[in-house]
Amino acid sequence: MKLFLTAVFSLCWCWASAQDPIFSQFYAMPLQINPGFAGSSFAPRIGLAYRNQWAGFSNAYRTYAASYEQKLDRLNSGIGFNLEGDNAGAGILRSTRLSAVYAYQLNVNDELAFKLGVEAGAWQTNLDWDKLTFPDQIDPIGGIGNETGENRPDVTSQTRLDLSAGMMVLSEKFYLGGALKHLNTPNEGFLLINNNVTSGLPLRYTLHGGTEIIVKRGNKRTEPSFISPNFLFVSQGPYKQLNVGAYAGLNVMFAGAWYRHTFRNADALILLAGFRKDIFKIGVSYDLTVSGLAGRAGGTYEISFGILFDKNENIRKKKQRADINNCLRMFQ
Repeated sequence: MKLFLTAVFSLCWCWASAQDPIFSQFYAMPLQINPGFAGSSFAPRIGLAYRNQWAGFSNAYRTYAASYEQKLDRLNSGIGFNLEGDNAGAGILRSTRLSAVYAYQLNVNDELAFKLGVEAGAWQTNLDWDKLTFPDQIDPIGGIGNETGENRPDVTSQTRLDLSAGMMVLSEKFYLGGALKHLNTPNEGFLLINNNVTSGLPLRYTLHGGTEIIVKRGNKRTEPSFISPNFLFVSQGPYKQLNVGAYAGLNVMFAGAWYRHTFRNADALILLAGFRKDIFKIGVSYDLTVSGLAGRAGGTYEISFGILFDKNENIRKKKQRADINNCLRMFQ
């Protein structure tokens, strides 16, 4: 088999050993980080996000996500649904993941609680064979136009069960969580090109945490002002990343800055700005590439849109009576 074809399908197997797409605005899609976040808001919440990675390359990587979550007070629980889509190489390789999430909260005392979350869903990958170009299709004079002699694989679409779990510790002063994604390591490859390659999507380890510093108390008319220093560490296969920074809520406005390091090299500086109006929240972020790709790959853009249905008076009263005043305001 030609070297080029080998490289193409290496990409498919690299998909099973590479890092999942992670939003820079991870606060906007918390279920993607840890299923323990389900029901972390006092009101039902809808989240939408779009990411265009490395805009300097035409349609290199585009990621979409939508989620819904709500708290079940009587059951000390939360439920949620998460939908993710990733498009690589102008649609050559696409993945879609739909999952349901459940989390249970155990209140230890008035200042400490644990949350345990589980997630189950389906992960589908699709390879568009007709968009691939092979060496035997390229004419030195006429360009691309020949028919390829390569054989189409029997399977170009895979759907597999995907399981995840997570845990969180909540208090008035800090939050800390950890999660394991792809517990059953679903096989997403289309063609095994190396018998020594371990099939299946590798486990993704996530550790995250932060605190909240109140700058100015809010009231019924105005939102509080606060700063939330936080970190996010993700490890999957040989790939690792660490985001360190802070999110600041300033009444109806919010902003943030993080530094992302991949342990092999410095990756990007993340800048965020947005605003909240009534039940709506909109954020825009830009990843300023500082690695060797700077100047060629371009930056990465993200936009998030959230709806928090917290204007109901009954929900406000429940929030005021809550035993655990955790510091997850940036995720709400």
